Amino acid sequence: MIIVIIGNSVAMVGAVEAIRKYDTSSEIVVISDETYHVYSRPLISYYLGNLVSEDKMIYREKDFYRKNKVETVFGIKAISIDERKKEVHLENGDSISFDKLLIATGGKPIIPPVEGLNKKNVHTFIKMDDAKKLKEAAKPGSKAVIVGGGLIGFKAAEGLHHLGVDVTIVELADRILSTILDAEGASLVSQSLQNDDIKIITGTTVDKIIGDEYVKGVVLKNGQELEADNLIIAIGVVPNVDVVRNTSISINRGILVDSTMKTTAEDVYAAGDVAEGYDMLVESNRVVPIWPNAYMQGEIAGLNMIGINKSFKGIFPMNSIGYKNTNMITAGITNPQQEEFEIISKIDHNRRSYKKFVVKENRLVGFILINDIDRAGLFTGFIKNETDITPFKKYLLNDDFGFIYLPKELRKAKMLDLEVV
Repeated sequence: MIIVIIGNSVAMVGAVEAIRKYDTSSEIVVISDETYHVYSRPLISYYLGNLVSEDKMIYREKDFYRKNKVETVFGIKAISIDERKKEVHLENGDSISFDKLLIATGGKPIIPPVEGLNKKNVHTFIKMDDAKKLKEAAKPGSKAVIVGGGLIGFKAAEGLHHLGVDVTIVELADRILSTILDAEGASLVSQSLQNDDIKIITGTTVDKIIGDEYVKGVVLKNGQELEADNLIIAIGVVPNVDVVRNTSISINRGILVDSTMKTTAEDVYAAGDVAEGYDMLVESNRVVPIWPNAYMQGEIAGLNMIGINKSFKGIFPMNSIGYKNTNMITAGITNPQQEEFEIISKIDHNRRSYKKFVVKENRLVGFILINDIDRAGLFTGFIKNETDITPFKKYLLNDDFGFIYLPKELRKAKMLDLEVV
């Protein structure tokens, strides 16, 4: 059997490791337009800021492909698939046949229709080549404007600051990290950036890029003009579904998959940031672009491609991110607008800490932890296992909250790493 995987990131690793656990004879071919050994994409901001070297970003040992008998087709883009003929078409004109196919093409940056995008030193920031290009262009003392204050823009700002660059973040929402933080949490994190002279402008975005051959600055929609030697477009990513356009494979925002990660085409699967998998909190399929989700979806796809029936039970958004001495972990629903959610929160400005728990029907469905993150794993377990928190809900904000506050039965189950239903 020939198994082809389009994509060379964490979903691929999950699939390959699952396949090789049970099947050492099937042929595996990995196609990627990048030329690198599989690396940890979340580390590109640390590479940008000279905090890690390229060799430290490798996600699996250097003999990963050889050990797992994987044939690699690197530096060549897969441009389309023929699901009926079971072929992947490459940009060099070649085709690769498959018996089973996994699409793990990840996401691609959202590029807004802004005048002047064709100028030099306009960057995106989602992969290694982006980081290398920006690192080469961003000189100490230069000015950079980042369009977007979400996770990508936040990490780009951190890396550029470590290079000695004067950074300004421009965010259309009323706060940075608006998809994972509420106003209180964002204010604490913003203060950390502003203490390092990283400027934050909210409620507007870029209207025009100015300069001749190179970027010289931007004009914002509010009329403000900013100088810039580099402009980073970081307003978000969308699933990279280009390879399945003009096929029978169903697409919503991402590629639609069932609980086995199978698409609507026979023998074709999808995993990672390109796939719409099951979100247990909203009880429907949606894109959850996080590293653990991609690995697990790849693992499920890999098993099902070799005939081992395994279902994806679902996941929910989780993020662990920080800036210097400000650390945050968020999970699930963090900023609900509906009345059926109960909010339990506490902010301590002296300690610069914040805790927020979102509860629905006495089940924890989300949290924000800033600079008080020691029990994040415990809280994540409550969400995953749909634990009834009634017996200990009033203690959640206690500084010493832990196993001791749990009922005896639940405490025993947690210690044994069992689920209580």
